[in-house]
Amino acid sequence: MLAEIWAQFSQQSIWEAIAVALGIAYVILAARESVWCWPAAFLSTAIYTLLFWNGLLPMQSFLHFFYMAMAVYGFYVWTRGGISQPELHIHRWRWGYHTGFISLGVLLTFSLGGLLTLFEASQKPYLDGFVMVFSMLTTYMMARKVLENWLYWLVIDSAAVVLYWQTGYLLTAAMFVLYLGLAVYGFINWLKLYRAQDQTLSI
Repeated sequence: MLAEIWAQFSQQSIWEAIAVALGIAYVILAARESVWCWPAAFLSTAIYTLLFWNGLLPMQSFLHFFYMAMAVYGFYVWTRGGISQPELHIHRWRWGYHTGFISLGVLLTFSLGGLLTLFEASQKPYLDGFVMVFSMLTTYMMARKVLENWLYWLVIDSAAVVLYWQTGYLLTAAMFVLYLGLAVYGFINWLKLYRAQDQTLSI
């Protein structure tokens, strides 16, 4: 068992290793509310778009293509403050928004999973669909600096660990284990920033 795992690790592409390094840099920088998280995300997801397409995980390939676009959007939104738009601050969503968010995500997950099953287009159709749908929605939350995005990532990253482990992307699975810890760090750090800015804005 250990020999098999080591063999799979040793066969991982150098491109996956680069994508993992950039992905880790993205989360760390995002947790620190640094705008440079978005260029790191763009490069990482560009590599993953090709890797997952070749690895017969089409939804993950499409997801990372979407991430590329969101990296451009996130960079624009985070840097436009003080130019022509007010600065974007960390904020929270009301429960009604979360209810709608989760309901939409579940509906899209089952719809997409059903289609992937019908066309035999994915190794793990429903898990693939879940990770794709909620990652897309939650990336938008991060771009808009919604505090609770980090809590959603805890669930998404856990599902991603299972998906990538079962489909042979062991290095990427290990990265998502690390992402779980970084999501906790990101939430704690953003919560501190949120409380600090709330006190500043109330003065």
